Amino acid sequence: MPKYAATTQSHLWPTPKPTTDRFLRKGDGARVKSGELFATRGGLGNSRTTGLESGTSVSIMAGSRSTPIAPPRANAFGKRDNPPDTQFRKFYERGDLPVAVMSASKNTINWKVDVDKLDYHHYLPIFFDGVREKEDPYRFLAVKGVEDMLRSGGAKILPVIPQLIIPIKTALNTRDPSVVCIVLQLLQKMVVSAELVGEALVPYYRQILPILNVFKNKNVNLGDGIDYAQRKRRNVGELVLETLQLFERYGGEDAFINIKYMVPTYESCVNL
Repeated sequence: MPKYAATTQSHLWPTPKPTTDRFLRKGDGARVKSGELFATRGGLGNSRTTGLESGTSVSIMAGSRSTPIAPPRANAFGKRDNPPDTQFRKFYERGDLPVAVMSASKNTINWKVDVDKLDYHHYLPIFFDGVREKEDPYRFLAVKGVEDMLRSGGAKILPVIPQLIIPIKTALNTRDPSVVCIVLQLLQKMVVSAELVGEALVPYYRQILPILNVFKNKNVNLGDGIDYAQRKRRNVGELVLETLQLFERYGGEDAFINIKYMVPTYESCVNL
């Protein structure tokens, strides 16, 4: 409540005088805020005395008035947003892609034109953008379309490499194991699909390898059990190691030092 001062003939709002228990030595403030310690006057309970700059002392009782707040989780392996707004879905629903599902077989697609006559600069980035789809038939058509184009592309693949980096990076950044496995398998096929493709990927390691560094040691420890994910090509850690080894073999003399810069735990496989 305000107090009336006769000298100034006005009301004054006094400021409360701070007590010594509000001034803790540096290092205890965070512990008090988290609830691990709290300040009390006197020496009651299980307490310790902390000296103050003014010479007085405050007893800090070990206890917790509230649950300590744990630091946030990094969640490095957590899935990120993967919105279904790919260019592949847009073009397929509009009927602009020369591809359709073949009803007679489950593992092949029906091309309306010859694959080797396609414009790779236009279609290959669109199909690569669709590999992060998780719904059929978009995912099936995109993955099989990329495989067919890599199998029949030859010299047409190398000039398109710069246009493929953004779709590949976007798919890897989802950190979805099912999507990451598909991208790694396609990267392995792309490296061996034509000459100089592995060397053309070296300048783009800064965009591709950070996610591979995260999942490099993502393996399941089953003890003496059998991990069938390796046979089914679903073990992310094994696929990352295989991909890095292919990058080193087909990337030329500068491949290893660039891989080592982005993935420090990687060891060379050439001299084994």
